[in-house]
Amino acid sequence: MNDGTHTHRDLIERCKQGDRSAQFDLYQLYSRATYNTLLRMVRHAHDAEDLLQNVFIEVFTKMDTFRYESTIGAWIKRIAIHKGINFLKSRRVTFQEFSPQDDREEAPEEGNGLLLTVERIHQSIQALPDGYRMVFCLYALEGYDHEEIGQILGISEATSKSQYSRARARLRELLKTNGT
Repeated sequence: MNDGTHTHRDLIERCKQGDRSAQFDLYQLYSRATYNTLLRMVRHAHDAEDLLQNVFIEVFTKMDTFRYESTIGAWIKRIAIHKGINFLKSRRVTFQEFSPQDDREEAPEEGNGLLLTVERIHQSIQALPDGYRMVFCLYALEGYDHEEIGQILGISEATSKSQYSRARARLRELLKTNGT
């Protein structure tokens, strides 16, 4: 009975008892991935660092509510995403409503000769408007579906799909522009 929901059970139980060394170990295990998730969402390193600290404060103060219904990593990621969303909402991120032409899927272009590096892709994602970037990251990088994104962000599923479609188109433009 060692499925993913029971990973680190002893460590979690020690954290629930307030064991500082266990809390530090949990932080060490999940802080880098959590920071990267936050950075993709909020764009600026200092904002991601501040949010990371807030995430782990909440993790440790609410640890007694963790019931092993998911992995501890998924639980921490959920807290991080909500913190990131709330941060961006406080900065008034706007979403453009769905329009029918956004529902079509564009065919990928072949042989455009672009040299794509991880750094160029990362920079281009960071250059997306907040609404586009948030939906793009939640869908393409974090694995949420459009219904879940709609619920998380308080938008319709169609708007999530629209934002994702527009984000992909804008990302394609940015990669072409930056690649020449």
